[in-house]
Amino acid sequence: MHVQEWLETVPPLAIYLLVGLVIGLESLGIPLPGEIILVSSALLASQHGEIDPVILGACATAGAIIGDSIGYAIGRKGGRPLLAWLGGKFPRHFSEGHIATAERSFQKWGMWAVFFGRFVALLRIFAGPLAGVLHMPYWKFLTANVLGGILWAGGTTAVIYYVGVVAESWLKRFSWLGLVAAVLIGLTSFLILKRKAKQAPAAPAEPELVSAGE
Repeated sequence: MHVQEWLETVPPLAIYLLVGLVIGLESLGIPLPGEIILVSSALLASQHGEIDPVILGACATAGAIIGDSIGYAIGRKGGRPLLAWLGGKFPRHFSEGHIATAERSFQKWGMWAVFFGRFVALLRIFAGPLAGVLHMPYWKFLTANVLGGILWAGGTTAVIYYVGVVAESWLKRFSWLGLVAAVLIGLTSFLILKRKAKQAPAAPAEPELVSAGE
């Protein structure tokens, strides 16, 4: 079953909680499809009035900020042994190569890595714990975390919701255009066939006249 199809069976309150929880756990450092859940929920909100996009965006933003903050605290306390443990549990996401790449990004960009990392799937998982492991000053982390969380979660919700509304409106207009086009094509085909049907008896008439003359 598709994610959006499954979400259609879930009450709106549960969707708000689910979005906040999944994004929060992903931001904490657990590889989960937070972005997929958010996009599917925002698209569903554009099609069903029961889901408020403002509440949805707020829950997603809260999950992102809180999850990252918890990840930061865990990373600061656990240090590099925590990364080694995560590498054993999630080798696909926390391999030594991925950790080295993320660490270089943090060393080069600092708090901007936390901010822009929110928009990159891999860095979104690393941002909180790795910032804590590298002992980034918390005020820098918190500033980038809050701004990135608001822009990513709120922006994604708003864009997908708007695109969904516009697409649904366009599809409705397209359905009417399709109906009109189908009627015109059908009417044109009928007139062409009717004209050919009238001309059909005239075709064999010439051979008959020729044979009569002979």
